[in-house]
Amino acid sequence: MIPETNTISYSYPIPSVFIAGGAPRLLLAGYSETEKATGPAFFQGSLEQPYITARCLIALSNVVRSSFTLTPATAAMMKDPIVTAGAEKLRFEGFSQCAGVYARVDVLPGGHSGSFPASGTVNVDFNQPMINALHAVSRNDTLQLTVNAREISVQSQPTERITEKKVPLPVKWIKGLTTVQLFLAASEKVHTLNKVQLRQLFQGIPAGAVKTDYYLTVRGNRPAFSPVKAANAVCVGGIHRLRLLEPLLPLADELQVFVHPDMQSTTWQLNFGSVRFSLSLSREAWRGFSGEGAALDSLIADVPDRLISAMDKYGHVNQEFNATLLAVEEQAGFEEIDQLTTRLAAMGLLGFDLDENVYFYRRLPFKLNRIMSLNPRMKDAEQLLAEDKVAIISRQQDKVEARVAGSGVTHTVMIDGDMARCTCTWFAKHQGERGPCKHILAVRKKIN
Repeated sequence: MIPETNTISYSYPIPSVFIAGGAPRLLLAGYSETEKATGPAFFQGSLEQPYITARCLIALSNVVRSSFTLTPATAAMMKDPIVTAGAEKLRFEGFSQCAGVYARVDVLPGGHSGSFPASGTVNVDFNQPMINALHAVSRNDTLQLTVNAREISVQSQPTERITEKKVPLPVKWIKGLTTVQLFLAASEKVHTLNKVQLRQLFQGIPAGAVKTDYYLTVRGNRPAFSPVKAANAVCVGGIHRLRLLEPLLPLADELQVFVHPDMQSTTWQLNFGSVRFSLSLSREAWRGFSGEGAALDSLIADVPDRLISAMDKYGHVNQEFNATLLAVEEQAGFEEIDQLTTRLAAMGLLGFDLDENVYFYRRLPFKLNRIMSLNPRMKDAEQLLAEDKVAIISRQQDKVEARVAGSGVTHTVMIDGDMARCTCTWFAKHQGERGPCKHILAVRKKIN
């Protein structure tokens, strides 16, 4: 039985950076950072594949506890999974401590037997007692799970119930959630490998930390990793990070490989019937998803109120929608829908399901008005405009030339449709691969 509880209280208004004119009308963004009471359980029941799910959660915890760039002191500040329950699905998400690896466990309908009295999201820390309890789950055990606004708990016979309390969500994770979902939404499936191919492939991962790129190729029916680039090969930076999947390989039915069109990320999805485990890698081991800036261009323009209203009906946790179909249904341009989904993702409110090719909504426990502080380049661009440091030199259709005053130097920005260049050191270093610089953002916002 689920005990009676007080109603959860929701408080603050929607930020004007999200809705044109600051009209506070969006249900899904109107949640409070602080619930006044524990509230009803989001999920309470048993898992149908307890052994598989326990191993997947252990693998997720291994991802969260791993680091490929951070010092031990910084790594110790990171926490464990974001748990979302609703719409007959359970999702557990997390990042490596360097935010360059994103992992998610999806427990789909058929993978659980229980009820969803309410829906919501909570961030908890898997400490050693929880890890020990998951390790103790055998193939013949049952596994009970309860998720609510303040904690999650598991119990496997004959072990005692283990409870983990809610912890603060790291800002680095919120920033990472912005970028990784956009990368996932742009990714396409390129390979599906069976059990035999899976074992063959992972035998080719070199030992130690690998500093050079490796490439995934499939010749005939045999997949292989190679340091030599070939036509139609998938580029994998920091390939040693894939070893995080090794404990799950003997249990998986198949592996699906998804690739971002610019090779900015790869996603490796293991399927176990009604349970999925996804591992997304940033382009290189030293680059975390939290600093990529993929959302910045879409944060410039205002989103029409009618699209905000259309999205209101999707404001239920784990509710899914296809962005293309939404554009057709609402007779909206694909660019407008991209801006809408990017703004929601920039607040950590959207995830992306590669298998279904749909976005899903999640409610994270943080204030939505932090969106600007989480995107310092956008904040700097706003400051350049406020100080009148952006001058448009010429504009002909989609071609724009501008000058942007910097610290003792004036930068030249050239925009031609979707292409943009700047003379600043940021652009010279990254060539747009990590999102636009603040000067390009300021010019685009001025001409929008």
